Amino acid sequence: MKKLSIILCILMLFKLVRAQQEAQFSQYMFNAIYINPAYAGYHEQLNIHGFYRNQWTGIEGAPKTLSFAIDAVANKGNVGLALNALSEKLGAQRTFSAFANYAYRVRMNNDGSSRLSFGIGLGLMQSGLAAELLNPNDYETNLPVGFYSLMMPEARAGVMFANDKFYAGFSAGNLISQFLKNEKYIFIPKPKPHYYLTAGLLLPLSANVYIKPSFLIKEDRAGPTSLDLNAFFIFYDRLWIGGSYRTAIALFDKPHLQNDLSKTNAAIAALQVFPAHFRIGYAYDFSIGPLRHYSEGAHELSIGYFFNRNNLRMRTPRYF
Repeated sequence: MKKLSIILCILMLFKLVRAQQEAQFSQYMFNAIYINPAYAGYHEQLNIHGFYRNQWTGIEGAPKTLSFAIDAVANKGNVGLALNALSEKLGAQRTFSAFANYAYRVRMNNDGSSRLSFGIGLGLMQSGLAAELLNPNDYETNLPVGFYSLMMPEARAGVMFANDKFYAGFSAGNLISQFLKNEKYIFIPKPKPHYYLTAGLLLPLSANVYIKPSFLIKEDRAGPTSLDLNAFFIFYDRLWIGGSYRTAIALFDKPHLQNDLSKTNAAIAALQVFPAHFRIGYAYDFSIGPLRHYSEGAHELSIGYFFNRNNLRMRTPRYF
C-alpha cells in the first residue's frame, strides 16, 4: 500500500468533500431505496438491482462499494417492501449493512398515480478495521493489531411524494448507532446521522423525448453540505443520457470547518439502457477538485431486472 499518511488524507477528503460517512452513488436515482426507505415499492412490481462503484481509481485504498436490493409491492400497491445490503472497503475500513424496509403508500387520487409514502428501514450495520493493512512506519506510537469489528442495530426513516410530473423525498439515517457507546469506537468511526433531500421533474420535449432534472442534498451536520445537480434526456423509453455536477454548499454556518475547503468535487457522465426486462447503467465521475491531481475518476456499474416490464411506468417520476 501507499503510505498511510496518504490514506489518512484520503479519509479526510472523503469526509470533507462528500460531507458524509455513508457510501456514495452517482446513479443514486436508480438506487433510491438506499437513501430513503419510503421508496420501497415505487416501481410497483418485483425488481432487483445491483451496483458496483470503484471510486478514486489510481489511489490505493480508495473506496470500493457493492450494493444489492430487491423491491416489491403488496396489498394492492398500498404497501412497499424492500431488502437492501451494502458492502464497502475504504483503506483499512470495512463496512457491511443490511436493511428490511417497509413503506405505507397513501393514495392521493383515485387511480393511485399520486402517492404519499412513509417508510422505515430496520437492520444491522457492521463496521470494522483491518489493522494489518496499516503501516507502523508511519506512526510514532503503537498501532492497533488484528481485526476490530463492531455490529450494531440501525434504523432509517423517510417520506416521499410522487405524481406523474414531480417527486420529492426526505429521509434520515443512522438513527440508533449514534446513541451507542463502545470502547471499539477508539479505532472504528462512530456512525453519524445523515439526512437526504431529493426532488425532480419529468418534462416532455416531444412525443418520445423527455428531460428529467433532479437534485440531491446530503447533510451530516459535520462536513460541508453536498449537492448533486442532475439531468437526464430520455429517448423512446429505452435510452437515458445525462450527467451530474457535485459540489458543496453552505446551507447554514459551521464554524468548526476550515475556511479554505474546496467546494468542487466531480462532474459525472451517465448512460442507462433498457433492453427487454433489464436496465444497464454506467457512470463516470471526473474529479475536478484538488483530488484530480491524484485520482483517475470513479467508475460505477449497475444492472436491474424487472419481472413485468410492460407494467413499468417509464414516463413518470415514479421511475427514478
